[in-house]
Amino acid sequence: MLGGFLTVGSWTLLSRVLGFARDVMIAAFLGTGPAAQAFIVAFSLPNMFRRFFAEGAFNMAFVPMFSKKLEADDDPLGFARDAFSGLATVLIVFTVVAMFAMPWLVWAMASGFVGDERFDLSVTYGRIAFPYILFISLAALLSGVLNAMRRFTAAAAAPVLLNVIFIAALVASSAMGWDIGLILAWMVPLAGIAQLALVWVAASRAGFTLTPKRPVLTPDLKRLAIIAAPAALAGGVVQVNLLVGRQVASQFDSAVAWLYNADRLYQLPLGVVGIAIGIVLLPELSRRLQAGDETGGQDAFSRAGEISLALTIPAAVALVVIPLPLVEVLFQRGLFGPDDTAATAAAVQIYGLGLPAFVLQKIYQPLFFARADTKRPFYYALVAMVINAALAIGLAPTIGYLAAAIGATLASWGMVVLLWLGSRKMGISARLDRRFRARIWRITVASLLMGVVLIAAQLVLNPMFVAGAWRYLALTLLVLIGILSYFGTGQLIGAFKISDFRRSMRRSGRR
Repeated sequence: MLGGFLTVGSWTLLSRVLGFARDVMIAAFLGTGPAAQAFIVAFSLPNMFRRFFAEGAFNMAFVPMFSKKLEADDDPLGFARDAFSGLATVLIVFTVVAMFAMPWLVWAMASGFVGDERFDLSVTYGRIAFPYILFISLAALLSGVLNAMRRFTAAAAAPVLLNVIFIAALVASSAMGWDIGLILAWMVPLAGIAQLALVWVAASRAGFTLTPKRPVLTPDLKRLAIIAAPAALAGGVVQVNLLVGRQVASQFDSAVAWLYNADRLYQLPLGVVGIAIGIVLLPELSRRLQAGDETGGQDAFSRAGEISLALTIPAAVALVVIPLPLVEVLFQRGLFGPDDTAATAAAVQIYGLGLPAFVLQKIYQPLFFARADTKRPFYYALVAMVINAALAIGLAPTIGYLAAAIGATLASWGMVVLLWLGSRKMGISARLDRRFRARIWRITVASLLMGVVLIAAQLVLNPMFVAGAWRYLALTLLVLIGILSYFGTGQLIGAFKISDFRRSMRRSGRR
């Protein structure tokens, strides 16, 4: 499992680094103006719905069923082909309807845009970008097939294509004087086609050539739909949370871009750690439960939690204690000025406090999905939605755009508490083992000590941060100091052991 996590995490890290380069370039070329905000909304629309059809509701139901059929050799190819055809049919119809309804979708996401040029730009960009949902959702299904077979590379590498295409388009648009916002919108569906092609070829080489055919509602697809429905509703609740945050932000000038850039910063550790663990853990738990291996399920769950939090807690501390130099060096250039940096950094701190909760959700949810239990996560998501809406809307008149970040963070912690309470009756496979309990407090101590070191190091390096190009070296030194202090302290106090990592890698290599 660690080998799979490292594969997914490495490719995800590359994708996120390129994504940072993309966002830095967008911030430099477009700033926080109308075109930038319109593109953010337009790009968010297909990404919002992909959580229903892609790595969200559909895959949460599909991957456990496919994994169990693969384990039992119960015609997994036929099931995957039926699911592929059914999903493609639904998505084609949905895409056509959404493109006609784009003005209403934009209004639902950012009503504060109504009456100015941002609204019309968002509608235009949205209609161009929305077909991405068709391609990326089918690519996600194929990725689920590959992940269940422990073939993680192609699926993990696919998101890299999106950022490579975006960066190339930004460079070309700047050099040729093209409309950058419009070109970026056209690159969205093009990137979806490239991602679909990559995983389709990989799945075909693995013996799973999936081509659309006339959809047939088989008993397995009926069961898939029944399991996916509550997960889709839960995904809908999550999107309501995002819409609430976007609506709150749209009422404040430039806040949509501030929150977007803050989101991109905390999404780096979330994507590399939380999403990677979730991708690997779900099929692993499904296979072990199918085989009746409760002890193996506990080991997989505990190691996933241990690895995730060993990387997430220090990242969260760093986002809280040094947000200003992170945002300043990564984003402040061109039309993105000091005021934008300060506003974005404040949101980064709040998101940092919620980062462990976002990752813990990715660890606990597979416990339910591997058991085909999608109803309880839906009920928990409803509670989280109420918390988010109450805080974001209620606090906005007092503290402004930061209310959206506070609502998202506290709602995520509430969701984690509910998932933990709900998992307590699942048996030994849902309990964190003794090794996890012995190490988690040491991980926390090492992270807090790292935070103290970072604060001191930032004070020493401050003159470099205001010395032009020296700020890049200053941030590099600050990050290296944080890494060395955390891993050095963690090794000394037993938060983790390098020997454990080496043994896991050797076992992974033998498999």
